[in-house]
Amino acid sequence: MPLKNPAMENKHVTNTFLRWLLIACGWIAVAGGVVGIFLPLVPTVPLLLLAAACFARSSERFHRWLVEHNHLGPLVRDYLSGAGIPVRAKRAAIGMIWVSFPLSIFLFAQQFWLKALLAAIAVGITLYLHFLPTAPDEKLRG
Repeated sequence: MPLKNPAMENKHVTNTFLRWLLIACGWIAVAGGVVGIFLPLVPTVPLLLLAAACFARSSERFHRWLVEHNHLGPLVRDYLSGAGIPVRAKRAAIGMIWVSFPLSIFLFAQQFWLKALLAAIAVGITLYLHFLPTAPDEKLRG
């Protein structure tokens, strides 16, 4: 039985172009999440959560498929049910933030206000992830 998020019920986008864009982004995120299962530097759970969010707004069928999937579903269901994300995924996501944001700040951002904004976003995302409930890592091993 798929988990239903009451806040997302009947919130599908009505614009056809946006719906297909969300479906495409969702499948790209699923593909990235599957790659992340085999490559340790690619974050699996955050990409699958992105896919779940895209599918929740665009396709009930694809959202149900992801949540009920034998291997991918448990990674998403814990978060959707409020149990949190695995500590390994949390560490990977925070690590990727603190690799990518400083690179962007020092290599690409030229104005001080943009550097400060990027740093604030990195801190905000890190705090959000830090305070998310943490699920045990056994879910990743299946």
